[in-house]
Amino acid sequence: MFREGAKLRQETTFCQAILDGRLPAVIPDVREFPVAMALPAATFPRLRSYVSLPVTLSDGSMYVTFCATGLTTDKGLSTRDKALVEVLASAAAVTIEPGTVAQDRRQAIEGRLIPLIEAGGPTVVLQRIVALATGRRVGSEALSRFPAARGKAPDVVFAEAHSVGLGDRLELLALERALDHVAAVTGYVAMNVSPQTLMTSECAALLRGLPADRVLLELSEHDPVEDYDAMGAVLAGPRAAGMRLAIDDVGAGFSSLRHIVLCSPDVLKLDRSIVDGISTDRVLPTLVAALVEFAHGNGRLVVAEGVETEGDAEVLRGLHVDYGQGWHFGRPGPPEALEVIGDVLPDVTERGRRSG
Repeated sequence: MFREGAKLRQETTFCQAILDGRLPAVIPDVREFPVAMALPAATFPRLRSYVSLPVTLSDGSMYVTFCATGLTTDKGLSTRDKALVEVLASAAAVTIEPGTVAQDRRQAIEGRLIPLIEAGGPTVVLQRIVALATGRRVGSEALSRFPAARGKAPDVVFAEAHSVGLGDRLELLALERALDHVAAVTGYVAMNVSPQTLMTSECAALLRGLPADRVLLELSEHDPVEDYDAMGAVLAGPRAAGMRLAIDDVGAGFSSLRHIVLCSPDVLKLDRSIVDGISTDRVLPTLVAALVEFAHGNGRLVVAEGVETEGDAEVLRGLHVDYGQGWHFGRPGPPEALEVIGDVLPDVTERGRRSG
């Protein structure tokens, strides 16, 4: 009936005329409707009857129209036929919507992140990490900030980036911005990377060029590692040159201690979920004590994240946690806002050597 590849302008179609209310949704005989006969579609051979209804998504938006054409006139077309097409249109909406929502989400994420990536990546601030026994700053953690993220946490932004294939690029830019700060401060700078990005050739090249003895590379406990041997091979050179490895978010992930053992980190970073409020909780001190014993027994150091009060800091000191990080010691800020006091990197390295 229709020529393959034939196209009509939307405003000249039966579908648009029906949507505009110029034609009814059910047309038993096209020739009885002057508006229909005036449209180019009426000139197609044998187009005699027509039914069209919108495919409406759950947010009320119209995606397409669901149309049925007849080669003959059909005086029997009725509301029952319209109801059948409505059912088919609804079924089409259910099938189409997930892909449409995913596409809209992807476009929205790309619209936010591509300009950011092209501009050089996130802003990176530093937060103090202190020796709990003395209060002296030993290093800092580089934290990404996304002013245009509309309140979304950085880990959410990175997760969104990975969901649309931009995660590796965004993480690498964050690492580069963090490395820009290393020369501006004393002590080590901790920076985060996911196992996925770590295994890229671009990240391997970046690691080869960093000041290894000034960097603590953090891997999240709840990020899956597909191949521990391959990851170890990527890290072998930088670690031999002095870079240290930390497992971040310990206590928050779903993996077992086996993950920590296989990664063989120099530092365990306790997640804030098992740190915040430890001074008023009966269970958390026991859990943290066990993790500290495990870490120290294997020559590793322990950093507690999310220390918000002196009461929590005091309990952590009593549990022999080595270092603390949190608003109690200082909020994240630019490098010049850090109190530049000496570091204890030799202690970190020495403990790692004793564990070897």
